[in-house]
This record gives sequence, C-alpha cells and structure tokens, in this order.
Amino acid sequence: MIDNSEFSSIFGAAPLMAILRGIGAERSLAVSTTAWDLGIDVVELPIQTPNDLEALRVVAAAGRERGKVVGAGTVVSVEHVKHAIDAGAHFTVSPGFDLEVVRASSEAGLPPLPGVATPSEVQIALKEGLTWLKAFPASVLGTEWIKAMKGPFPAAKFVTTGGMHAGNAEDFLAAGARVVAVGSALEDPAQLPRLAALLGAFVQTAQSGR
Repeated sequence: MIDNSEFSSIFGAAPLMAILRGIGAERSLAVSTTAWDLGIDVVELPIQTPNDLEALRVVAAAGRERGKVVGAGTVVSVEHVKHAIDAGAHFTVSPGFDLEVVRASSEAGLPPLPGVATPSEVQIALKEGLTWLKAFPASVLGTEWIKAMKGPFPAAKFVTTGGMHAGNAEDFLAAGARVVAVGSALEDPAQLPRLAALLGAFVQTAQSGR
C-alpha cells in the first residue's frame, strides 16, 4: 500500500496551491514569494527542462528558509523522481496515473500526487492506498465530475489542476475539491484580491469551527 496522507498536513493551511510552469528561476522565486505572502504555502514547479530544475532548486531552497513546501510537477518517469529528490522537492505531482512512478516517489520519501480523469483511475489509486489525487484537466472535467466522484469514492481528496483561476476556484471548492491549483492568476493583479478573499474566508471558517 502507498500512503500519501501527508498531503492532509501539507495542504492543511490553505485550499490553494501555486503552479509555476517554465518561467525561469528568478521569476519563479518572485511569484512564489507573492504566493507565500498571500497565504498560499504550497508551490509546485513542473520539471521538464534543465531550466525548470534550476528553478525548482532555487524555490525549494527559499521555501525551506520560510518553512514552505515545494514540490516537483510533471513527474512522468522514475528518472524524474530522482531529479526531484536532487532538486530538494518535498513531493511529486504527475499528470496521469503511473504506478511505477508513484511507487518510486513514495519509496524515496516524497508523497506522490498522481493525476486521474476517470472513475477507473480513481478506483485503482484508492485500491493502492492513495487518497489524495490530482483531477486533471480540471477545467475540462468540470465541477460536476468532482461531485460525481465524491459519491462512489468518498475517501478521495481531489486537487484540481488545469485552467484554474480566481473566477472558478470557489466553484470547484464548493463542488468538493479539497485544493485548487492556480498558476497565471498569481501574476494577474486583478485576481490577487479575489484569491486573498477566498483564503481569508477559508481561515475564518476554520477558526469558527464550522
């Protein structure tokens, strides 16, 4: 069995995660800082090129100094898992469900977050012990998909990724997603206040005990 329940504590502070794809080390660090200052503690950097890996190293190091969690995304091979470890990632995220990659990541001490898009993938993942799953591409699957999966698979905790922004994040959370992953929204001044308001409402609800 593969246990990725650590994501419950990783995502415990906020229902948002930042994804920074292919923007280089300097810009990734700047946007990560924006996310951290806003209250988004968890950042994912997909690793597809040497520049991506350098960005992950820089952001992961800065995250450690601030007590933030930084993961590696688009992990689609065992080799990628090794790169993630070397760069200082705390967890891995994959676009699809590959049991070999999931096992390699778990065995290396990095909680894996595999992508799912069908009931069969959700069922297999849960059978393997995985409770936190990435719903991808979420904007294509839609909020009704999240609602439908919660019926037969109440143990599944979904992180929605792909096409997420301030305009639809609340809808996906209301549908049952546990975390929404945003990217370009963090570079849009018009969306930052809406994301901050969503985070503020989450904190207020958590503090009230509702």
